[in-house]
Formats: sequence, structure tokens, C-alpha cells
Amino acid sequence: MLSLDYSLLMFVIKPLPAVKETTMPQRINVADLPKFDAAPYLDSEVAVAAYLTDILEANDSALLAAALGDIARARGMSEIAKVSGLTREALYKAFRPNAKPRYDTIAKVCGALGVRLVAQAIHA
Repeated sequence: MLSLDYSLLMFVIKPLPAVKETTMPQRINVADLPKFDAAPYLDSEVAVAAYLTDILEANDSALLAAALGDIARARGMSEIAKVSGLTREALYKAFRPNAKPRYDTIAKVCGALGVRLVAQAIHA
């Protein structure tokens, strides 16, 4: 059986300092916050690739569509439409919230953006 020398513990245990009373900060309503726009931050191929990689990990087709829309807006929707062979209207429709664009649309836009989707083993 282990015996403790309690006289040593008295020197180690000290009372906590008094806590100063503070008021709680005002609550923030999430609906009042401005909507985040990723487009201004997608200014390089490295940023675009990192953004798409993170989005693809979420495994959400609507999120992928929104991300491609962000990137297309960052590069210029008219330019992406011209290079991809799609109309601006088709791009806006494909990348609206909760859209489920067809694979050929995604492939054309990725080509116009200079990126490609790559399969990677999950358990590598």
C-alpha cells in the first residue's frame, strides 16, 4: 500500500486567485454577418487548387458547384464562358446554390480554369 505524506501537499495546493467579474459580450446574430466571398482570395493556381482540394474532401456536389462558381467569378465569368464553350447564363445556372451540375459542365469549367480533378486512394 502506498502512503502519502500529506504535509507536502499543503505547500503545493494554493487557493485560486479571485476572478474579476466581467460582463458577457453582446451576442452576435449569424444572420447579421456579411456573406463570405472566397473569390477575392482565389488569385493564383495554388490557391485555386488548395480550395478545390478542400471542397472535394467534403464530398458535396452542391458545395463543389458553388466553389467552381467562386473560382469562375474570381477569374471572370465571361472569360470562363468563352474558354469553356458555355454561356454565362449556363454557368450562373450551374453554380447557383444547391445546383447539381452535370459532369461535362464541371469538366469544361475545370479545363477553362486550368485545373483537373484527380482521383486519390483513400487508404494510401
